[in-house]
Amino acid sequence: MIELLVEMFSYDFLVRAVIVGFLVSICASLLGVSLVLKRYSMIGDGLSHVGFGSLAIASAFNLAPLAVSIPVVVLSAFLLLRVSENSKIKGDASIALMSTSAMAIGVIVISMTKGLTIDVCNYLFGSILAMTISDVYLSAVLSVLIVIAYIVFYNKIFAVTFDENFSRAVGLGAQRYNTLIAVLTAVTISLGMRMMGALLISSLIIFPALTSMRICKTFKSVIISSVLISSVCFFIGVIISYLYATPTGASIVGANIIMFLIFCLADVLSRREK
Repeated sequence: MIELLVEMFSYDFLVRAVIVGFLVSICASLLGVSLVLKRYSMIGDGLSHVGFGSLAIASAFNLAPLAVSIPVVVLSAFLLLRVSENSKIKGDASIALMSTSAMAIGVIVISMTKGLTIDVCNYLFGSILAMTISDVYLSAVLSVLIVIAYIVFYNKIFAVTFDENFSRAVGLGAQRYNTLIAVLTAVTISLGMRMMGALLISSLIIFPALTSMRICKTFKSVIISSVLISSVCFFIGVIISYLYATPTGASIVGANIIMFLIFCLADVLSRREK
């Protein structure tokens, strides 16, 4: 095992991918708990499609992908909340409208690029070779800021997650913290999408939270368990990808699926014992 790890980390691209992957996994698992409990989990899928469109445009004009996708996805998250709250287009309908529109724009841009030099699969399913040194630095800084923001506003996020109406009634500023959660989610998706892909990045948000909820019953225990599960599944997925040359994003999702089934089985057995 030690020899395998030494061999893996002898490749610079793999070291970069592991660093960014761990950071994104932690951020996604933290935010995923609130998103799943608030039934906002599909916002991750919608924003990932927006990220696909922005990455396609950035590549077509030879711009830095993250420098373009992060502000675009953050703005989309903000608009998504505004549209959902202040118009007749609500919830999943607004997410579907934005995600399909962004995906269509991305496909059109790619089809109009001379020679189709953009690898569509890298955007849809991710590529472990996509991370550069500058991406690592930017991802590290933004991930630390996301974790700090989550810790600082933990009590407010907890209140908004479990009882939004009460939070509004006592003047907590539910709208403000819903926006904060959406913006942090948008940044996390932008950071992880180049490795996981537009179609798989939302799994980092959904699976760890759902898996933890099979066993853990308190908010704090679910968060801690979610972070641990996300990190372990990411590392297992990377190892599987390295050993068997499978797509990294799909391997990570596969590890999360197996972990979810194990926790479901443990939940069933514990209920039978009671």
